[in-house]
Amino acid sequence: MNAEIIAVGSELLLGQIVNTNARFLSQQLAEIGINVYYHTVVGDNPTRLEKALEVAEDRSNLIIFTGGLGPTKDDLTKETIARHLTRKLVMDEDALVSIKQYFEKTGREMTENNKKQALVLEGSEVLPNDNGMAPGMLLTRSGISYMLLPGPPKEMEPMFVTYGVPALYKKTNSKERIYSKVLRFFGIGEAALETKVVDLLDYQNPTVAPLASDGEVTLRITAKHSNHEEAMQLIEGVEQEILSRVGEFHYGYGTSSLINEVFRSLSSFELTIACAESLTGGMFQEEITTFPGSSSIFMGGIVSYSNEAKINLLDVKENTIADFGVISEQCAQEMAENVRLKLGANIGISFTGVAGPDEVEGKPVGTVWIGLAREGKPTVAYPLNLAGNRNSIRIRTVKHGCQILLNSLQE
Repeated sequence: MNAEIIAVGSELLLGQIVNTNARFLSQQLAEIGINVYYHTVVGDNPTRLEKALEVAEDRSNLIIFTGGLGPTKDDLTKETIARHLTRKLVMDEDALVSIKQYFEKTGREMTENNKKQALVLEGSEVLPNDNGMAPGMLLTRSGISYMLLPGPPKEMEPMFVTYGVPALYKKTNSKERIYSKVLRFFGIGEAALETKVVDLLDYQNPTVAPLASDGEVTLRITAKHSNHEEAMQLIEGVEQEILSRVGEFHYGYGTSSLINEVFRSLSSFELTIACAESLTGGMFQEEITTFPGSSSIFMGGIVSYSNEAKINLLDVKENTIADFGVISEQCAQEMAENVRLKLGANIGISFTGVAGPDEVEGKPVGTVWIGLAREGKPTVAYPLNLAGNRNSIRIRTVKHGCQILLNSLQE
């Protein structure tokens, strides 16, 4: 099966909302062995939608529509498809009962146009909506399958997983499935990593695909096989080869993140941490406290943006600032050590540097020092020279701090 996803809604074209449905569906379809070759977005216009449908029919045998199943006049997806396929729209009694119960439960008046949401393509397999009102549907004609799903992700995602995926399994008639594993890397650029593993990118089964974002690189290893264990053996063989070449930059798997790995490692070692931030302005502290139970490892932090704050709150010596500046190895070390002592943590980490747009103390934008103080070990500071705009420098500074922490915890 080769699929195309058509998202319907003028709000998508206007940039008022992001098309997260296409990303979700592509991921889900890949996992069940269905290729997605095209994403299309079309506004609430029946003529343009039908033209998009005609194009899709020439190149895909599974067309998935999201959006346009609601009660208003601009919700026109199923009407357009019904006309195109010369199919009637018929009332699905189960859906109608569900809609009526929803209005009774919420104490709202059900207007006549809400019945429209219970209309489905005649002869289609109805996909119940357990989280909303408009049902989905799946219809196959002349070798092409048409799946209609609601637009709101909170309705579409569970509907597709619960009802859409089983329905598509029946259509594929294939025992082969797609199995994937994602390896996450930091500290090496996409081009450099690709150079190290370039010969592996030509593999056919499993395949290896790189993806870069926010200073990180992922490698997705994907195998197609009818047997789960054998598929995983194929994946693990390639994984070991990758790690033998670039394992020093590898930090996690799947949807993990550097901060997630830091939290997990600190928790497993039963260590606590405190943080002193200048250029990052509390970004590390915000990240580490997103996890439930972070109070067990995070003692607290100090955002010391000004020189006075570094002196008064962190006891950075005036002579240190006068002799070396605040963007220096010495200042980063004192910030890390003093915040650790003040807050009674096992580890102290500090961030100081130039995020831009102007130089500070004669040091160019992107100059960063990260200090690390550990109980019973010498305090050290690590220099960085980062490129990018102000926000990207701050984000990457925190990520480098996480990598430094992970490397230190693994020693």
